[in-house]
This record gives sequence, structure tokens and C-alpha cells, in this order.
Amino acid sequence: MEGPTSHFYFSQRLRLHYVDWGNPDAPPLLMVHGGRDHCRNWDWVAERLRDRYHIIAPDLRGHGDSAWAIGGGYDLPAYVYDLAQLVHQKEMAPITIMAHSLGAAVSLSYAGAFSRSVKKLIAIEGLGPPPEMIEQMTKLTIEERLRAWVGDRRRNSGRLPRKYPNLEDAIARMEEENPHLSHEQARHLTIYGAHQNEDGTYSWKFDNYVRGGPGIGGLSPDEMHRLWSCITAPVLLARGAESWAADPVVDGRIQHFQNARRVNFEGAGHWVHHDKLDEFMREAEAFLAK
Repeated sequence: MEGPTSHFYFSQRLRLHYVDWGNPDAPPLLMVHGGRDHCRNWDWVAERLRDRYHIIAPDLRGHGDSAWAIGGGYDLPAYVYDLAQLVHQKEMAPITIMAHSLGAAVSLSYAGAFSRSVKKLIAIEGLGPPPEMIEQMTKLTIEERLRAWVGDRRRNSGRLPRKYPNLEDAIARMEEENPHLSHEQARHLTIYGAHQNEDGTYSWKFDNYVRGGPGIGGLSPDEMHRLWSCITAPVLLARGAESWAADPVVDGRIQHFQNARRVNFEGAGHWVHHDKLDEFMREAEAFLAK
């Protein structure tokens, strides 16, 4: 596979990395990865679309080869700012976006706030926790939520990067996280998602402070729903039938969108674009071609 070229841009004084798959005269397509992932997780998808699109895939702050945020600033608005800066600096609007998990949540929020800048959006499991979990969270008072937030961040501060004796052990952990992956997929994702330490061991590239989910500085469920309702672009909501993510048709969240369609992929977990690549590409390409 002939891969992309690496580049950097700046957002809030952070040096953030992205890869460019070439074809600059084609329509721009932004691919945004999920939490504790990296931009090269899109390689198989990008390879199939690079002849028709100018594909840009960023590493979110604290992920991949992007800088870690001093002070651990990883709330959703911070990610949205970085995305907005990339689109603005590279003059990519109006943009088509394909995104997964955390990246999809960021992209949906961006599309709601900057609706004129987004042409189409494919969001793979980016709606966050299921409604019943959100309902439990909203029962907490602000002082309870703030105490929980402080405790959560304190625990993250005590986390040390896990070290694997060799690359094969790190690959085995990748396979354990997603049993749907082939060994070749797991190896590829690990090579780009881990670095070798000075002592010869391997650790994941992401900052442990990215863990922990939404914080006090994030957006409320009502605010998220409001942003979704402001999206004017067509939206494809992709979901793995074996994933933990709730079905937005069943729980009613799809009603917050003006123009959205949900597709379930049988035999796929959270990483639909890895688990069922051919099936996902058929749906994605048909959606993009309309």
C-alpha cells in the first residue's frame, strides 16, 4: 500500500499531526478517528476512496503523533476547535466527513455549529453513551459530578503507560481488544499506534488523560441534541450490531436529526469499518455518490 504523507498544523499552541492521501484537485474528505486510536486506522478505507477524494486524516490531540495537551484539556469543545482550525487553515469547506466513535461525536458537534461547512457526514457510533446511562448521569447534582470528575482525572494522573516487551505482545493486545481483526489488520494498527521506548519495550501513543469520557467542561445531552438538530447535511449513522452502542432508531435519538439514516452491520462490533469493510464501503460509497 502506497501510504500518505505526514503534515502538521497548530491549534491552541498544540502541534497536531495529519496525513494527506494526495489528489488535491479532488473534493476534500476528512476522516476522523475514535478515542485512543490514530489516523492510520482509516488506511483501508482511504485506499478505496483516494482516487475520488482528497483525503485528510488527522490525529486528534493526545493521540497518534499529535501533541499531548498540557493540563489534560480533552473535553469535546477542545476537539471541535481543533477540527474547526484544520478545516479553516487548509480551506477545505465545504467538507465531507467520515468519522468514528469520539471522532464522530466531535464531527457531529462541528457539523451542528458550522452547518454550512459540511456537505455530508458518515458517523460510525458517535452518539455517545446509551440513553439509560445518560439518564443516570443526569440524576447527579453538580457537586456530585464535579467530585466524580476530579476523582476520575486524579486516577488518570496515576496511570503509567503500559509497556509491552515486544511488538508481538502489543499486537496480541490489539487482537484482544477487537477479536474481529485479522492478524494483518492488528499488526498494521499496532505499528502506527505504538512507539518503541528507550528500553526497547513498546507503549501506545495516546495520552492516558484522554480517558474518562465527558467532563464538566463538556456538552450536556440537551446541548448535543440541539447541535444534531442543526445539522443540515445528510447524515449516515453506522452501527455494529454486536457493539455496545445503542440503536438510535430504537431509542429515538435519530429524531434529533433533520436528515439521517441508520444502517446496522451484522457481525460487526464498534469498529464497523474494520470488522465489515466491504459491507461498510458499499453503504458509504452509495451514500457519498448521491
